[in-house]
Amino acid sequence: MLKIERTLSNSENVFTLTGRIGSSDVQTLKASMEQSEMPSALDLAQVDLINLDAVRFLASLELRGIELRNGRPHVRAWINVERRRISDPE
Repeated sequence: MLKIERTLSNSENVFTLTGRIGSSDVQTLKASMEQSEMPSALDLAQVDLINLDAVRFLASLELRGIELRNGRPHVRAWINVERRRISDPE
């Protein structure tokens, strides 16, 4: 289950994500982002499991300029791979 906490500080809108991010959670995260001001960053420090749909969504957010913070190394590496695939489809 994904928990989303929104924090506003120093004119920065940060969503802190906690738990697992699966396909259905991507829809929940999209809805949360649509209901409030688009975050400038997502804090992934407390994300412990993630699937391919979530990785692709996060990679697309990063390509649009949203900072992904504190991701675990394997999550960060996977996002980097998918970001390259998205930006250079072949």
